[in-house]
Amino acid sequence: MPGGRAKVPLAMTEKNVALSFLDLALKPELKAVVAELGYVQPTPVQAAAIPLLLSGRDLVGQSKTGSGKTVAFALPILQRLNVAERRVQALVLCPTRELCTQVTRELRKLGRRHPGLSVVSLVGGQPGRPQAMSLRQGAHIAVGTPGRVLDHLRRGALDLGHLSFLVLDEADRMLDMGFQEEMEAILSEAPADRQTAFFSATFPESIAAMSGAYQRDPAQITIAEGEAARPLITQRVLLIEEEDKLNALVGVLNETGAESAIVFCNLKLTVAELSEALEEAGLSAGGLHGDLAQEARDRVMAKFRNGSLRVLVATDVAARGIDVAGLDLVVNFDFPKPEIYVHRIGRTGRAGKSGFAVSFVLPKEKYKLEAVAEAAGVPLVPEEFSAAAVPAEISAPAGNAAMATLYIGGGRKEKVRPGDILGALTGEAAGLAGTDVGKIEIHDHFAYVAVAAHVAKAALARLQEGKIKGRKFRVELVR
Repeated sequence: MPGGRAKVPLAMTEKNVALSFLDLALKPELKAVVAELGYVQPTPVQAAAIPLLLSGRDLVGQSKTGSGKTVAFALPILQRLNVAERRVQALVLCPTRELCTQVTRELRKLGRRHPGLSVVSLVGGQPGRPQAMSLRQGAHIAVGTPGRVLDHLRRGALDLGHLSFLVLDEADRMLDMGFQEEMEAILSEAPADRQTAFFSATFPESIAAMSGAYQRDPAQITIAEGEAARPLITQRVLLIEEEDKLNALVGVLNETGAESAIVFCNLKLTVAELSEALEEAGLSAGGLHGDLAQEARDRVMAKFRNGSLRVLVATDVAARGIDVAGLDLVVNFDFPKPEIYVHRIGRTGRAGKSGFAVSFVLPKEKYKLEAVAEAAGVPLVPEEFSAAAVPAEISAPAGNAAMATLYIGGGRKEKVRPGDILGALTGEAAGLAGTDVGKIEIHDHFAYVAVAAHVAKAALARLQEGKIKGRKFRVELVR
């Protein structure tokens, strides 16, 4: 379906929203429920999104988790719902069954003055037959994970022929978890004249591309957390001797406590030596350079993208195409040319988050600073590096990764989908929480899944002992 980005994005802060729920063009029964629940003033995302959705506009809403976006799309869904017609009129896609449960509960609570309202939850880790039965009996709203929704769609249990409202909640997280194919298949099956809303904490290029392909003239709202959501990159330059660089890097990682960092080097040999030195120092680090085999490159990048690797040491050539959401820190271990400097540091400070960039400059390289500062548009004043200020050991925040990566010896060609892996980990037999499962990457004949480091051993054991789609696959912890 053709579509384009609206030319009038709306940025809002908490200071410029002074709207009451009574001011919104909601039906009396919805206003009554809102009053009963004690809702008085909409949150910024609700004040911005609800009028647009009530007017029928497609929407891309960017706001942080916990900003009240469920109410922002639940009220417009209930506003246009025809309870007398027992067909699925609205579909909400969510990344995890926990979020599906939360959204389902909110829709039922807000729709309690809609007699006979039926909201069905379509999630993995639970038997599909009762869900299909609920659909056959006539559900008005379906809330589900992409894999299970697509399952019901392909089996004929879910009919989208009467769908008028489609929401992708936490769209960026669904993409991170590897659900792009399922999301696009569902969007393609839905009626072309539907209303579509994407809600996302970040706005990566993948969301923009999907919006352009599957939305019609969408309005875009960005809810700032403070005075503005503009990215901010703090830039520092350390004047340093070559032999002090490693100690300085350890100091920077300790000081910032960065959860994710890219360290840029000019030479492949430096990447190999530095990544090895950081690992020996107890830091979660890996190297990426042109001589790596594709399998090794895939493994390193999967771990970095999913939070199992805190520090990626890379050359510019090897790092091409890397786009990691929420990158905290960029370190120029070797000082670059002006245009390369701007490109390197631009990888942090995205999507309204602040970023940090530190560059090491040798005394003989000081002459390069003026040109680089001009290209970056900020003054760069070098600080003298003091070895005495560097801690002797890596601190826990710098050393430990929040996630661990599991390798599964089955992929796209074996019909393994993200929902199958998620279900195997979070189903009743496995018992992990959806919040313990991170990014899922499906390749042709293998897959990677990130799990919280504190449950890695349990997750490994459950996948090794259990089955995925009724089959046994080789499962290993990626070191």
